[in-house]
Amino acid sequence: MNRTLTDDWTLGGVRIPNRVVLAPLAGIGNWFVRLQAKRYGAGLVVSEMVSSFAVHYRNERTCRELLRIHPDEHPVSMQLFGHDPDVMASAAERVAAAGADLIDLNMGCPVPKVCKTGAGAALLDDPARAVALARAAAKGSGLPVTVKLRTGLRPGDDSGVNTARALAHDAGVAGLSIHPRHASQRHKGKPDYALARGLVDELPVPVLISGGLQTADKARAAFAQTGAAGVLLARGSLGNPWLFEQLLGRRSAEPDRDEILAELDWIIECAREHMGDERATRYLRKFYPWYVERLAPPPALAKQLQAALQTAPSLEAAGELLHDAHVPVAPTA
Repeated sequence: MNRTLTDDWTLGGVRIPNRVVLAPLAGIGNWFVRLQAKRYGAGLVVSEMVSSFAVHYRNERTCRELLRIHPDEHPVSMQLFGHDPDVMASAAERVAAAGADLIDLNMGCPVPKVCKTGAGAALLDDPARAVALARAAAKGSGLPVTVKLRTGLRPGDDSGVNTARALAHDAGVAGLSIHPRHASQRHKGKPDYALARGLVDELPVPVLISGGLQTADKARAAFAQTGAAGVLLARGSLGNPWLFEQLLGRRSAEPDRDEILAELDWIIECAREHMGDERATRYLRKFYPWYVERLAPPPALAKQLQAALQTAPSLEAAGELLHDAHVPVAPTA
């Protein structure tokens, strides 16, 4: 039977209404980013990666902000990273208490400060520890556990494939998400969807696909080519939550200016409520470029607008700049 992205399914016993998923986005995927994806149709949303050590030791900001779950974002998966099984079990228990439906473990982050601790992509080369961490997360939480990983650390290395096999056969994971690029590639280079197809066909658990899915056409093609259980939208959804609707057949047109600005207003108000005006003013500076690109002002205006937004002293000032973006900027002397 041919699967479609609109089909419902179950992951570890959790019903997912469709096969379009918000991927974990480091430093970005907080509750309102996840809720935004849900508003536009995502069947499952995954949090940004959260340190198991920070949760275990009850870091106040981590527990208050990163473990916050909005009632309307279920089903939601919280992603943890770390290298110590005992700490992971403790953190997973805390995440379950916060209301998560699933737990995802990060075994693909290539950032050196994560890998040097033995976490993230470093686990691709240590399948025994990877299995121990997955078992600990399941035991501590009582929730289904999934893992997101890459195919290897560097070109010619298939350590991630072997670790995926160990997780599927020995750790009892509910599913796996594969980013078919090596860790050394980061987000560059062509994803190896043929390799991903091999894992989909071989492994006894659902496999989701990530990497290179910036447009609806690319996501549909990867879904068809790999036979994956679902697609994970990551960088392609930044500033473009309408991508979820397009993949689910709910819209074909691109958003107009009013829609984009209304969405930005919503983001600004959520950030204000979440972290206060001062922190939100700084935090949203990484969001503005995605939406300015979507607004597509003339190049000269876009450059000036981007620069002005990075120094805007308040949320109100940033909002005014964005809503006036269609007005030509007077040349400087």
